[in-house]
Amino acid sequence: SQGPISGVNKDIAVLQCHGDCDPLVPVMFGSLTVEKLKTMINPANVTFKTYSGMMHSSSLEEMMDVKQFIDKHLPPID
Repeated sequence: SQGPISGVNKDIAVLQCHGDCDPLVPVMFGSLTVEKLKTMINPANVTFKTYSGMMHSSSLEEMMDVKQFIDKHLPPID
């Protein structure tokens, strides 16, 4: 069983991405998920990005946002 989120994990940064035309996982479910996440960890560290016209797939814009998020939150590898 999982206990409550505590310690350093409360401050983890989360990027959640969702296409607003996803036919498999409606964007409303993404919104509900992000609101639940904000009750579990520091809400200031939760980012929800939607992509206009994107279905259950990915896009260059989304991948650039993921890259930017990783570059911001992970130390560089020498």
